[in-house]
Amino acid sequence: MAYYIIKRLLLMIPTLFGMMLMTFVIIQFAPGGPVEQIIAKLQGHGSASGALGGGGGEVQQQASADAASGTYRGSQGIDPELVAKLNKQYGFDRPAPERFVKMLYSYITFDFGSSFFKHGTVVQLIYESLPVSMTLGLWTLFLSYGISIPLGIRKAVNHGTRFDVWSSTAVIVGHAIPGFLFAVLFIILFAGGNYWNILPRKGLGSENWDQLSLIGKVLDYLWHIILPITAMALSGFASTTFLTKNSFLDEISKQYVITARAKGLNEFQVLYGHVFRNAMLLIISGFPAAFFGALVEGALLIENTFSLNGLGRLSYEAIIGRDYPIIFASLYIFGLIGLLLSLISDLIYTAVDPRIDFESREV
Repeated sequence: MAYYIIKRLLLMIPTLFGMMLMTFVIIQFAPGGPVEQIIAKLQGHGSASGALGGGGGEVQQQASADAASGTYRGSQGIDPELVAKLNKQYGFDRPAPERFVKMLYSYITFDFGSSFFKHGTVVQLIYESLPVSMTLGLWTLFLSYGISIPLGIRKAVNHGTRFDVWSSTAVIVGHAIPGFLFAVLFIILFAGGNYWNILPRKGLGSENWDQLSLIGKVLDYLWHIILPITAMALSGFASTTFLTKNSFLDEISKQYVITARAKGLNEFQVLYGHVFRNAMLLIISGFPAAFFGALVEGALLIENTFSLNGLGRLSYEAIIGRDYPIIFASLYIFGLIGLLLSLISDLIYTAVDPRIDFESREV
């Protein structure tokens, strides 16, 4: 197993390199880079102080003064000297290959720099946003697994019945609808859209949070997460439900189940005393990857819809604002985490079922 782990860890290096290289190349051709964003601020709003929030220094002071005096507005354009200083400040005066190599070297040493447009380092911004996304991911996974696994078992037991057919239809329809559409529908129905106004539409706490008791804070928190968690979980039932059903169907047809029934065991003892452990191998091994998916992927639009300051919203704002340090650092960090969780899933698989031997296979 040690050889397999080392081999997987070594394979992460070219995987991360390829991922960062492709993203870096695509970004080079994307219009509206950081300098263009600052110029747009100067021309459209008359002040670059907000756009240069993470930059600071002499260039910011000059840009703010020039914009305030009206020198660089509209058709008058931007002074080429100021543009050159902006390019130098953000490192765009150097060739792309040199910038890519420098970025990789910094990331190897876990130096992710500072945001272009937000005050603070990239690590600090991610750290501040992480609790919100972890909350969404954990609750979504808990709700999804808590419903999908019992539902999948019942579908397996009642395979081919009317219940199996209509529940499959409902699960597939729910899976086909993106989570953010559920979020919009919930806001319209329950958060003061066009009908009822019984649930909050943004944030994870009320304005009087500091004045609430401990029990009041817990209830207020649960009250705020109902809509985002439900919206995220509804579109994630399908894969776990059908995986559970198919795993149970495969195990139920095996000889040891027939033998257990012949010994006089009831259906509950057969399902949960014998079938459950074997059928849940794939579900258990996929838990780390499922949590990572709920943490990073599912929250992107949900966090924006409900105004939650998590990783999804941070990444979305960075992409829209061309905040390259946050974009590349987020990709690197979560790409590395995803690869490590994939390895952990394999290790969990071997721990649950010792018959699995990845070391004897090609990676």
